[in-house]
Amino acid sequence: MFNGPVIITGTDTGVGKTIATAALAVALANQGHTVEAVKLAQTGDDDDAGTVARLSGVATKCLAHYPDPLAPSVAARRCGQPGMTFDDAYAQVRASEADVTLIEGAGGLLVPLGQDDWTVADLAQQLAAPVVVVARAGLGTINHTALTLAELDRRSLESFVVIGSWPNRPGIAEYENLHDLPGRRIGCIPEKAGRLAPAAFQRAAEAWLGQLALARAA
Repeated sequence: MFNGPVIITGTDTGVGKTIATAALAVALANQGHTVEAVKLAQTGDDDDAGTVARLSGVATKCLAHYPDPLAPSVAARRCGQPGMTFDDAYAQVRASEADVTLIEGAGGLLVPLGQDDWTVADLAQQLAAPVVVVARAGLGTINHTALTLAELDRRSLESFVVIGSWPNRPGIAEYENLHDLPGRRIGCIPEKAGRLAPAAFQRAAEAWLGQLALARAA
């Protein structure tokens, strides 16, 4: 299903992009692909690339890190750095020799990432890469997901949807969203999956991404 660069973005911040990236890395590695994960820009104290490496076991790297938990272009300005250029990010992503390069953005699709406020949508368009949109499970996700997918459609980019954190005790909104969430859904990742030990995470990850598992069987 995936080959070459793949963009992972979200409908918002904190929707489970990093855990989805790790699960995708495991599923694709299980299909025999070599996989590398790239975090475009890390802000604040988190270590998303480190989390993906720990859970999935694939090679990872982070292109930029800023101390304030803000949009990367804003965080760079606040600490006196110029911010990443689009050309540098593009070159580093294209330098990957892996079969599949999973490229995790920061926040949502149109968050400014560097100089001239380029976005992960701009990078996806330049790479002609498919985009995996990680969405919330609960109330409000239909609108946020539809807006994100509409922008990807406007740019003629192929898109897929993963529910990033399915709650242990889902309510009416979550169950109804299983039917009504727009887009081509390829997976649903359980809440707190990132707390699993790496071996347990790797055993379970492919099952969470049902369409990838079907593609492997075919």
